[in-house]
Amino acid sequence: MDLNFFKQTRILDGGMGQELLARGMEPNGTLWSANALLHEKYHQLLLDTHLDFIKSGAEVIVTTTFTTRKIRLKDNNVEDKYDYLNIKAGEIAQKAKKRYPKTLVAGGLPPQYLTYEADTRSEKEIEDNFYSQAKLLNPYIDFFYFDVLSSVREFKIAIESIKEFDKPYLIGAHISEGTNLPSGEKISEIINKINHEKLLGIILSCISPENYDLNLKEIKSLNIPFGFKLNGFVRTNPKPNYTGAYNKSKTGNPNEFLGVRRDLTPEKMLEFAKKFKDAGATIIGGCCETTPLHIKAFSKLK
Repeated sequence: MDLNFFKQTRILDGGMGQELLARGMEPNGTLWSANALLHEKYHQLLLDTHLDFIKSGAEVIVTTTFTTRKIRLKDNNVEDKYDYLNIKAGEIAQKAKKRYPKTLVAGGLPPQYLTYEADTRSEKEIEDNFYSQAKLLNPYIDFFYFDVLSSVREFKIAIESIKEFDKPYLIGAHISEGTNLPSGEKISEIINKINHEKLLGIILSCISPENYDLNLKEIKSLNIPFGFKLNGFVRTNPKPNYTGAYNKSKTGNPNEFLGVRRDLTPEKMLEFAKKFKDAGATIIGGCCETTPLHIKAFSKLK
C-alpha cells in the first residue's frame, strides 16, 4: 500500500455498531457489533451496511472488530468464538471489497481492555492481545487501524505487535474532552515518542466536532496526514466507566448512556468537516451515530 495514500482527501466509513443497531440488530450483552458476527442471521445485514457506506462514498471500510477483543468476549462468555469472529469480520469485509475492488479494508485493532481508558495491564499481556487479533485479521486487510486508543504506551505496544506483518498503520487516538488523551498525554507525544516507520497518518477517533476543533491546531502541527472520525454522542466518558454504564443500561444500546445529539445532521456535520478540511485535514470519516447519509455528505469534499 502507498504510504502517501492519505496525503490527498480520503473518505472513511461511519459508525458500524450504532448503524447495525439502528437497522434492527438486537443488543446482546456488551458484544455490540460483534453480535452481527456471532449470529449468521445478521451476516447479510453487516455486509449490506459495509456496502451502503461504500456506495455513499467511503473509500475505506473498517472491520467490525471493535468488540471482538478477548476481554469483551470473555465478559460475554463467548471467548471460545474469538478466532471465528475476527476471521468472519475479515471475510465479510472482503466480500464488500470484491464488489468494489478499489475499496481498502482497514483492520480495526481496538483498545484491548476498557474503552475510553488507558490500558494499565502488563506490556506482555497487551502485546499478546494486539498480536493475536492482528494475526487473524492480517490476511484480509490492506492496513491496520488503531481504533480509539487512549495512551502513548498502547500505541507503542500495538505498533510493535504488528511488525512481522509488514503493513502500514493509521493511528486513531481518542480524547473524551479537553486536549489530553485519557492517559493525560498530548497528541503530539504519540508521534514524538515513537519511532514510526509505516505510519499513514493520525486521526482523532470517536470525538465530537467541537472537541476536535479544540485539538485541531496541535494535530495539524505534526506535519503528517491527519483527520477524524467524528461521533454523534453527547459524551464519551461515562461514569464509572463504559462497561459499568453499559451493564446498567436498560436497552443495551450505548446511546442510552452516552446520549445522542439530534443537531448533528449530515448537513451540520458537513459544515464541521469542511472547516477541518480547509485547515488541512485529508482523512475524513465518522464514528458512532454517523450513518451512510453523513458519509455521503462528506464525500462532497472530494
